[in-house]
Amino acid sequence: MIKNSYNNLYVGVTDEPRRRLREHNSKRGAGFTKFKDRFEIVFLEQYETLKVARQREIQIKKWRREKKDMLIGRYKQKLDTK
Repeated sequence: MIKNSYNNLYVGVTDEPRRRLREHNSKRGAGFTKFKDRFEIVFLEQYETLKVARQREIQIKKWRREKKDMLIGRYKQKLDTK
């Protein structure tokens, strides 16, 4: 999941998150990110298969913003304790 300075979230799947972020930020990403401010990674999970990753993507996309923000907060806490 990536977020920009306007607090817009984008949820997607990739096998190379850093490369994909560069693409989004250079306006070569998804249509949603082409006309938005620069993004940063705020949540990242790894899965064994693309099928499972896509299922998780669909699940998260259905969530309300508050639930996504809680997930981001837990992810950030986990990073801060490393």
